[in-house]
Amino acid sequence: MSFPSPRPRGAGATAGRLALAAIALLVLVAVAGGAEKSRVDGAAALRHVEQLVAIGPRVAGTPGGVKAREYIVRELRKIKGAQVQVRPFEAQTPHGTLPMANVVAVVVGKRPDVVMLAGHYDTKLFKDVKFVGANDGGSSTGLLIELARALKQSPPSMPVELLFLDGEEAVRLEWLDPDNRYGSRYYVESAKKDGTMQQIAALVLVDMIGDSDLGMKRESQSTPWLTSIIWDTAARLGRKEFLADETPIEDDHVPFLEAGVPAVDLIDLDYQPWHTPQDTMDKLSAKSFQSVGDVLLAALPAIEKRVSGEPR
Repeated sequence: MSFPSPRPRGAGATAGRLALAAIALLVLVAVAGGAEKSRVDGAAALRHVEQLVAIGPRVAGTPGGVKAREYIVRELRKIKGAQVQVRPFEAQTPHGTLPMANVVAVVVGKRPDVVMLAGHYDTKLFKDVKFVGANDGGSSTGLLIELARALKQSPPSMPVELLFLDGEEAVRLEWLDPDNRYGSRYYVESAKKDGTMQQIAALVLVDMIGDSDLGMKRESQSTPWLTSIIWDTAARLGRKEFLADETPIEDDHVPFLEAGVPAVDLIDLDYQPWHTPQDTMDKLSAKSFQSVGDVLLAALPAIEKRVSGEPR
């Protein structure tokens, strides 16, 4: 922001310059304060993951999973005005019927349709090792909590639904359908039954986005225009964690794609500690949370314009 700089004309001119400088400083402080409020706090997201990891394994249908869900709900309810729901369901798994639940938080907007930001909060079941899933299950959860906080501070005109999915991981060791993605499959089936599926304008899935050496390839099954908006936004912000290469990945976005919802998956599967006991807090970085969060917040206006049919 620039201001005209008049030539000095004695004491009155000096006072005028001081007044202008004071105004400029106030405006800059206000702008900076507003920008800061709209940003995701990467360090806070990391602290959420630390609390989740302290619970231990958070396998769907177990006490650890219940404690993780209680933590999510507790943190979301600290956000004044956020509408929080727990949606329980029973999943038929190779280990029998297991109780699971998705958590939904809605940041109120002015339209009937919604953009969804989603991720899973459960961890993979391992019988012989302690798997705490700092990145795989923890990072998506921590980021979504802080996205909810940032969006509430600077509400969008289109409602945003934060969806914490249970039961993404397979109960068995191998990933074989239908033993996986229990929460996303249940959400889609329920939305079809109650007629709310058509209200979902777009879905952005985050999964394993917290590692310190973050590098996310374009997921090749994802909706091209939605992928392009996010990657173009990342390029504009100078975020190099969003890579040009493509790779196909089966994840919680696929049931939504199959139901006709535009969807994109943000994930770094080139993560050496994936599904090992080494997926711990020391592998994560607040900068990665900050990068993904900043890009998603900056991309939301373009996503809204696209789904509204407005020119970008």
